[in-house]
Amino acid sequence: MSVDLSQFHQVFIDEAYEHLATMENLLLAVDLDDPDLDDLNAIFRAAHSIKGGAGTFGFTDIAELTHALETLLDRLRKQELHPTDEMIEAFLQASDLLGAMLDAHQQGTETDAERIASIKGELTRLATDEASSSPDSPAAPPDDSQQPASSGGSSWLIELHPRENVFAKGASHEAITEDLAALGPVDSLQPPEEGKASWRLHAEVAQEQLSEIFAWVCQPDEVTFTYEEGATAETEEDDPGYGFFDDEPAGGEESDDEGFGFFVDQSELPAAQDQKEDDQGYGFFVDEKELPAKPAAAEKQPENQRSAKPETPNKAKPTPAKPQSKAAADASIRVGVEKVDQLINLVGELVITRSMLAQSASVLDPIEYENIHNGLANLERNSRDLQEAVMSIRMLPINFVFGRFPRVVRDLTKKMHKQVKLKLVGEDTELDKGLIEKLSDPLTHLVRNSIDHGIESPEERRAAGKSEEGTITLSASHQGGSILVEIHDDGAGLSREKLLAKAEEKGVPVSENPTDKEVWQLIFAAGFSTAKEVTDVSGRGVGMDVVSRNISEMKGQIEIDSVAGQGTRIGLRLPLTLAILDGMSLRVGEEVFILPLTRILESMQPDKSQLKTVSGRGRVVHIRGEYLPLVPLYKLFSLKPRFTDPEQGILVVVETVDGKLALFVDELIAQDQVVIKSLETHYRKVDGISGATIMGDGRVALIIDIERLAKMNSAELAG
Repeated sequence: MSVDLSQFHQVFIDEAYEHLATMENLLLAVDLDDPDLDDLNAIFRAAHSIKGGAGTFGFTDIAELTHALETLLDRLRKQELHPTDEMIEAFLQASDLLGAMLDAHQQGTETDAERIASIKGELTRLATDEASSSPDSPAAPPDDSQQPASSGGSSWLIELHPRENVFAKGASHEAITEDLAALGPVDSLQPPEEGKASWRLHAEVAQEQLSEIFAWVCQPDEVTFTYEEGATAETEEDDPGYGFFDDEPAGGEESDDEGFGFFVDQSELPAAQDQKEDDQGYGFFVDEKELPAKPAAAEKQPENQRSAKPETPNKAKPTPAKPQSKAAADASIRVGVEKVDQLINLVGELVITRSMLAQSASVLDPIEYENIHNGLANLERNSRDLQEAVMSIRMLPINFVFGRFPRVVRDLTKKMHKQVKLKLVGEDTELDKGLIEKLSDPLTHLVRNSIDHGIESPEERRAAGKSEEGTITLSASHQGGSILVEIHDDGAGLSREKLLAKAEEKGVPVSENPTDKEVWQLIFAAGFSTAKEVTDVSGRGVGMDVVSRNISEMKGQIEIDSVAGQGTRIGLRLPLTLAILDGMSLRVGEEVFILPLTRILESMQPDKSQLKTVSGRGRVVHIRGEYLPLVPLYKLFSLKPRFTDPEQGILVVVETVDGKLALFVDELIAQDQVVIKSLETHYRKVDGISGATIMGDGRVALIIDIERLAKMNSAELAG
């Protein structure tokens, strides 16, 4: 019975994207002067996993490209080639192309065949030509798969007998042979015929290593591994550097008269052993006790019977990373985002229902109805714990966004001929998945802007007494009920004079004596740019206003600090989630509104001496040396209030991007944690309102959009 593999395509694609992200991060961290073999092996394993999955599911184009990628990576990890910047660039281009090919398979579209052929050809050239073009590179080893291997010693007989022709479905006989050749000399005994094939591998390796090669090709019962023990390997060697010089009894090893030990081949030594070559280069002196133990002889197995092979040191490859244990693999599951969203919505409804029950029970005698009150208290505690647990499911490390910027910085600095180092801080800080997706574009604009406008050229930095290499620091941290994301560069900083001159040229309104904070905010005006010329990076003035708009939609705010000659810091302060809000409920007339708690600075009841009227600015309130605009909510929302005199009502001081405001309301009700519902989805867009929630008494309360409210107030004063 055949299995429809198309049902697993999305799982493969999701995992392939993860492997590509791992590859890119490791590639960007490769030290060309001193590459880490563990990192090169990890990159190879990621490419190998993609190739295996692509072959299994019939994505032959992806399998062929990753095969070319894997061939070059294999030579690098075996130290037959030395990594170069040209290779890293080719790997990154191949990674981008693989991502595009995965997108194409997912959407049912075509990928540019010329681009595939070009990148595959470049990888092949680097893998085959690099050794002959570089005098320092060792010669490529002979292809063991094309010539008979030595008949002496132990070997594995591998027989592939699948129920279906796996080679017709995308599996590559050549690729399997190459993978086996990486473990030792191999003979291809039977060429592929209707999916069947066989090999003889002359190597002492564990069966698990062989099973890993065929895991992507066939089911476990469709391949047989038979260990065959050959003649006992000779230990008496006359050629220099091959083994022991003394005639040795079969049962063990004897040290020489001097007690120095034996000459052994370097590959037989433990990796951590401190080794010294003798003058003739024949081998190494080592103490007998430091040699790896000889493997016990395997018992003779009947023909065609699968047999286990004892673990032995693998001399052909660096020690691979330990595979993930089954317990660790079973510790997580993939769940669709829509299922998590549905769960969050249901928990939100539970919170609303609990509030309604608590509101209804508030009129009951707590003594007579003690059981009801106790039950509601338990329900409140459990529902809050459930709410926090469900919300944590949507929380992801912000590194999902940060992880893409090493590549952005590398490509952009190369294009602009600048030297920039990127530092990431707080990558493990968790944020709601919805916010992470919306944060990507604003951060990309800000990082690109920092490289283009902030970091100077190497010549300018050298003239200013700075290091030629600039630094951009991307950090994230929790602060109270919000998260602060900061982009800091050590570049030239913002120029107050240039910004004011450009504002006058563009006709952007500015107050007579603007503060630095007001001047810095000019960069977010639509069409505003100080670039001398338009490039594909900046100069059109369409980036930073998009950043401001996107952050406002996320209920966040932007902070800017800059010092000429020292650099600029841009901070994005965001809520932890867009699903649940900590807010203050307040009343205006008969209506209830919710203010985000993170925006509230203080509340007060003013006296007459603090209230003033300023021409062109309406009424203001004087609080601790500052004159803040007084915004009566009842006027903006056309409501009938209980109080029209601010001395009788309450002023709530809130912070906006452009400064502080004092909102005039009738009364404060309570601090609440509310579930945000989209008003636009269920009704229509309302100016100054970002959403709605359902209160405990069943009434709908509107959530105020403070940034939009500030703009409405400015428009009313101007009109």
